[in-house]
Amino acid sequence: MVANMRTSFLLLACISLFTGCSTLHKNDASIDTIDPNERANRQFYNFTDAVDRAVLAPVADAYIKHVPDPMQRSIGNFYDNLAYPNVILNDFLQGKVRQGFQDTLRFAVNSTVGLGGLFDMAGPMGLPQHDEDFGQTLGVWGVGTGSYLFVPLLGPSSYRDAPGIPVSVFSNLLFYAGTVASSAVVAPITVLSIIDRRARLSGPMRIRDQAALDPYLFVREGFLQQRKHLIYDGDPPPESLDEFADEGSVQNEATAEPLR
Repeated sequence: MVANMRTSFLLLACISLFTGCSTLHKNDASIDTIDPNERANRQFYNFTDAVDRAVLAPVADAYIKHVPDPMQRSIGNFYDNLAYPNVILNDFLQGKVRQGFQDTLRFAVNSTVGLGGLFDMAGPMGLPQHDEDFGQTLGVWGVGTGSYLFVPLLGPSSYRDAPGIPVSVFSNLLFYAGTVASSAVVAPITVLSIIDRRARLSGPMRIRDQAALDPYLFVREGFLQQRKHLIYDGDPPPESLDEFADEGSVQNEATAEPLR
């Protein structure tokens, strides 16, 4: 667990340093304001992709092939439940008080009746799962997306979403598991969480490989669209759609001659 904590802190420090390298702000519609660090981002993307294809993808494929679907769902539910305090926290930070209490009840039900989150007992009770994080909270507070950022080994982000990484780490109960269990127990659980997360991404990864002429741009634009969808709870205002369309037209011009 100590090694995992040190790794997390190291990655977060890299994020902070990298974020501070750019002084550009999103004040016009040029491609540079969307992805001013594209050359470095592509290098980080290529490194992460190489590690994924060499290590994580084969392990995730074996996991999907040999672990029964019901067990995979229970494992996924378990890790979702461990991370759910982050959702509850950001419910309240966004002013979604009623949803915050509902999600608190959902977490309590699944942690007890659902045997530590292995089973989603709250869903059938009318307590659906939500997806909130600190990046969305900053968006609700009016903070602009800022420039795109690809964090090595962690994946796509932005200057607005990067501060949410430490919040999600510290609000995840797995982070504190080392205080109540030995490393012999915590280490396998942590590794399994990484495998589970990668297995859930297998479908989108296959789509990326089959459909994308430029996988980097495919991941970038897909991420930006998804984040906008989440921040506005699936119902962005017309002016937001217009703004994104303008950004997308500029991005599409760049696809003809991507940086190498």
